[in-house]
Amino acid sequence: MVTFNLLINAVVTGILLGGFYAAVTIGVTIAFGMLDIVNIAHPVFIIMGSFVAYIVNRHFGFDPILTVIVAAPLFFLLGIAIFRFYYAAFESSGKGSLRGLAFFFGIMFVIEVTLLLAFGVDYRLVQTSYIGPNIGFAHIDLPLRMVVPFVGSMALVSGLYIFFGHTFIGRAIMAVAQDEFALSLMAVDTVAVKQLAFGVAIATAGIAGGFLIVIQPVDPSLGREYIGRVFAICVLGGLGSITGTVIAALILGVVETITSTIFGPSWAPAVSFAALLLTLAIRPSGIMGR
Repeated sequence: MVTFNLLINAVVTGILLGGFYAAVTIGVTIAFGMLDIVNIAHPVFIIMGSFVAYIVNRHFGFDPILTVIVAAPLFFLLGIAIFRFYYAAFESSGKGSLRGLAFFFGIMFVIEVTLLLAFGVDYRLVQTSYIGPNIGFAHIDLPLRMVVPFVGSMALVSGLYIFFGHTFIGRAIMAVAQDEFALSLMAVDTVAVKQLAFGVAIATAGIAGGFLIVIQPVDPSLGREYIGRVFAICVLGGLGSITGTVIAALILGVVETITSTIFGPSWAPAVSFAALLLTLAIRPSGIMGR
């Protein structure tokens, strides 16, 4: 029988996990929700960030989260390069939907195979002072390996919320998401704006990779487990809504941990996606959708 204390711990752990899910999904919210780019390869960029953190931590002992923050500009430039190719090959010719999806599937496959050849199938982990210890509060145990990524995730999402809502470039990206043609009539280079936004999306994936390898060991194929989850959270929250992404991620995190506690881990994905379907049946546009 599940005790009250165990249930409370499950809820708290779910909130921490949901915060991490928000960081994992925010790049999809930008690319898919705002730019209408179905970047199915997004999770593999997260795994790339994890392996960057792993390599630097193993050889130099640097903190994995600080490492991916420093490496974020490289992921940003990678995102810009990918968007330029994607736009030239698909979007500019009006063939961005199905062929673009195949393009990102190919990127996912190439990166995953490259990581497999370089690192093998073994799980990799990092060493930091906050992996292992817990913070005790009343009858609640907070694992630092979850708390630190949660704080970092909330800082990342909050920074993006401010960026999109209170800067000229951020508002331009939001305007592209709402009406690209109208923005082009104002002499704004919409392609450059979308390119910048996609670079930001890939940069967030690299940062999320640092959070991921703190929470759990990673292997090159782990990204597949997050493909359905990130798109589910994006749709559940409402396409293009940062606030909705956070709310949906927290809901999914809590539902997963409670389900795992009561029924076992194997039931968590099924119950989570059932909650997604139920929510969309009631509100098809998502929690914060317009």
